Amino acid sequence: MKLLRYGAAGSERPGILDKDGQIRDLSAHVSDMGGNTLLPAEMARLAALELERLPHVAGTPRLGPCVSTVGKFICIGLNYSDHAAEAGMAIPPEPIVFMKATSAIMGPNDDIEIPRDGKKTDWEAELGFVIGAPAKYVTEGDALNHVAGYCIVNDLSERAFQLEHQGQWTKGKSHDTFGPIGPWLVTPDEVPDPQKLSLRLDVNGHRYQDGSTATMVYSVRFLIAYLSRFMTLQPGDIVSTGTPPGVGMGQRPPVFLKAGDRISIAIDGLGEQHQNVTAPHESRTQETERAR
Repeated sequence: MKLLRYGAAGSERPGILDKDGQIRDLSAHVSDMGGNTLLPAEMARLAALELERLPHVAGTPRLGPCVSTVGKFICIGLNYSDHAAEAGMAIPPEPIVFMKATSAIMGPNDDIEIPRDGKKTDWEAELGFVIGAPAKYVTEGDALNHVAGYCIVNDLSERAFQLEHQGQWTKGKSHDTFGPIGPWLVTPDEVPDPQKLSLRLDVNGHRYQDGSTATMVYSVRFLIAYLSRFMTLQPGDIVSTGTPPGVGMGQRPPVFLKAGDRISIAIDGLGEQHQNVTAPHESRTQETERAR
């Protein structure tokens, strides 16, 4: 299945893609695409639906984040050996784990905003997976049974905030719009091996990233088992698994995003993302306060 959420930001409805690539509405069967909806029994119930009987969604509505009410947005750093080399960093002896604020999550084709005082905003095409069955102290052999599905993640980064300020990477990773996910959540039956997927990212039509999950240092199986030693992974948690080489800071000279740029990302079987980059602007909170 290719599950999705469509509609205006904050008012998305659950949907599913049919065999002709058309959106069908799931509102009569689930309230949203997140939380307990992602448990194995619920996913099996959705898989049994006759898609041709579901209401067809006309037009080309906006696609929202493919998962709602995300509890944890976990990211893995330097998980491709060739990306570690371009960053001038050693391959980590254990996965580098950091959190991305859930407020960064947005739809796959929504605009990306450069942060105020941002100078080095960068892209990172990544394979993401979403937890279905809760995972605590799971084995690698059982790990994939806890995956509800896979999706594209653009782990956007403001490198100056991430690397030139003190503290952890989180503040360079968590600006609003820095977490596009989707376009859809693809269930594991359509992704037989998450370690055999190609990833591609273009900026303004130029191919910067062209890699494969086969070169990941730590596999999806390993990451689930590893993370579940330290925290319980809950339905709807997202794990972004790292990026292959070709990020902006790895270019010679470095290339960073600017207003007007256009990003396109594709992963085999998981669809595409397309984002326009915009200049910094005042937060919604500031705009609301001024309007009062």
